[in-house]
Amino acid sequence: SGDGFRFAARGKSNLPTVVLDSTGRAYTIPNHQLPSARGQGEPLTGRINPPSGATFEGLLTGQESDRFLLASDAGYGFVVQFSQLQTKNKAGKALLSLPKNAQVLPPAAISGVAELWVVVATNEGRMLVFPLSEVPELARGKGNKLIGIPSARAAAREEFVAGLCVVSEGDILQVTSGGHYRNFKWTDLEHFKGERGRRGSKLPKGYQRVTQLSVVGD
Repeated sequence: SGDGFRFAARGKSNLPTVVLDSTGRAYTIPNHQLPSARGQGEPLTGRINPPSGATFEGLLTGQESDRFLLASDAGYGFVVQFSQLQTKNKAGKALLSLPKNAQVLPPAAISGVAELWVVVATNEGRMLVFPLSEVPELARGKGNKLIGIPSARAAAREEFVAGLCVVSEGDILQVTSGGHYRNFKWTDLEHFKGERGRRGSKLPKGYQRVTQLSVVGD
């Protein structure tokens, strides 16, 4: 009892799944070993050994060369190839280093070969758009600053990243704030463009309590 839907990833049975926990560790589970069809499934902890108290914060699957943007809500992150996430160790591998009191954000998939942009927004309604090419590709670590959040405010959890996604030119960005949302066309995002690590610009009133960023098409 008490179970609820957490997250899902679409993949193929001959590919592995990587699970990311709240301490920044990554674990690998072969998809063909997972229960198929309907049912209650099985506990992940039957196959992997996360630290006591850790929760699962991300689920990824893909080809070896697929890329993902990993980040903490303190505003730091990096790009990593799917092949770098995998490990045969049931205790997982250290992947994302977390600043004081920071939490792991759900990984953002990077698709396509067109020019891509990172969109990151804080709980105080600041949003920044910058080229994905400004984010380093690493195998592990804290990463580089994506958006400027004063370290003391981040450590006190007064300000943190509330939404993160990767978009391509022409996409429509949906900003969810509480129970309502607003769609931003590509031209609307010009106001929020800047260099990686800047503070970003304020979203319109009524949409500053960001709870999610997502792409809704073009």
